[in-house]
Amino acid sequence: MSKQIKHYLGDKDVQVILGTLLRVGVILSTAVVLLGGIIFLTTQSNHSVSFSEFKPEQTKFSSVAEIIVGLKNMDGLAIIQFGVLLLIFTPIARVVFSIFSFLMEKDYMYVIIGTIVLCVIITSLYLDIAH
Repeated sequence: MSKQIKHYLGDKDVQVILGTLLRVGVILSTAVVLLGGIIFLTTQSNHSVSFSEFKPEQTKFSSVAEIIVGLKNMDGLAIIQFGVLLLIFTPIARVVFSIFSFLMEKDYMYVIIGTIVLCVIITSLYLDIAH
């Protein structure tokens, strides 16, 4: 007879995983932004910028689809924007992981709270309320 041993993540394990997730997310996004900055500075070194007027209609990479196209072209600004997206999605990944860990612990009250938090975050990103 073989005994089945069920191993559930303890609170300490979950905290270590969440801390590691946040740390890796921030380090990865920082590295991506740094790489994008280097590429941008090396390819746009002779480009002059006018700070006297701001023209938001000329902004590039304001959607995820545009960022992906820019990544394929190795555009420095797109890589920087992608790094910022990674930084934004790091805490979202933490909330998702927390919801699953609460599900494993069968702590349904926190599952509901985490789901509400996730819905608020996604809704605010989708509706562009954060102005």
